[in-house]
Amino acid sequence: MARWFVAFTPLIGALVFPLSVPIVISRFGISYGVITALVLSTLWFVLMLRTSEMPH
Repeated sequence: MARWFVAFTPLIGALVFPLSVPIVISRFGISYGVITALVLSTLWFVLMLRTSEMPH
């Protein structure tokens, strides 16, 4: 299960980010879009670091 999560983390982030930010901008305005972009990119970065497989 963890391998699937590690494999799909980059794909999910690459799909969710560009889809959600324009939707938020069109519904709530540019300031909420910037906040959404900042929060999503930070969460995605943290998840990518937490699930990375580093060689020992």
